[in-house]
Amino acid sequence: MHNPLPTRGVDVLLQASQADALSAVQSDPLLSSSLWINVALAGLSILLFVYMGRNVTSERAKLVWGATLMIPLVSISSYLALLSGLTVGFIEMPAGHALAGEEVMSQWGRYLTWTLSTPMILLALGLVADVDRGSLLTVIAADIAMCVTGLAAALTTSSYLFRWAFYAVSCTFFLVVLYALLTEWAASATAAGTDEIFGTLRALTVVLWLGYPIIWAAGVEGLALVGSVGLTSWGYSILDVFAKYVFSFLLLRWVAANEGIVARARDAAGGAAPADD
Repeated sequence: MHNPLPTRGVDVLLQASQADALSAVQSDPLLSSSLWINVALAGLSILLFVYMGRNVTSERAKLVWGATLMIPLVSISSYLALLSGLTVGFIEMPAGHALAGEEVMSQWGRYLTWTLSTPMILLALGLVADVDRGSLLTVIAADIAMCVTGLAAALTTSSYLFRWAFYAVSCTFFLVVLYALLTEWAASATAAGTDEIFGTLRALTVVLWLGYPIIWAAGVEGLALVGSVGLTSWGYSILDVFAKYVFSFLLLRWVAANEGIVARARDAAGGAAPADD
């Protein structure tokens, strides 16, 4: 059948009303429940993390705590935006896609969440591992680039090939992040005496973050092996629960119990000046 809207593309996303998006989210119990669970857990995490950080006094520990607290703060805002339809739209999949010509819901707001929250995860990890500022900035920049190119992959409607090209670029930036976590940052954590907690958090982060590109490739945005937007959303939401709230809880619990180790690490300015002879 002839497609009556051959030129809509991303315009569909831009012109779809929030009321339409809200209605679509509310009419899919599987989808809406995947969002509400994160709103609830993010809210509880904020209250818990504020309580856990009440006695933190050293500057570096406060930086770790502040970065970690930002994770659920960003998440609750983002998931409310998804639920309200503010950051949800509909795009028409290009020729070559398994759902070519069909309008598919895009939760593009998730990419905004990851762009803002994952740098906070890396900042907290970098502070705990006592990495130098140059490495920290480079890895966070690669992470942001990973999220932005992932968003481009999700929203490209002009070409199926370019969707996967952006996906490949995003995965390349991800490899930069993984390399730093598994090599340079691990060595820094050992030198700082924080290798035990860093190793736990690194393993949690690496394993869970690998799940995101897998879900993208298998879900409606990629090969559509899983054709349900609700199931895809639940996959992302489950990963978020462990990669954000469980990660943050484990980190803050350790910081609260080992603030002296954190405080002895090189200060946020890159290290104290050497003493005069």
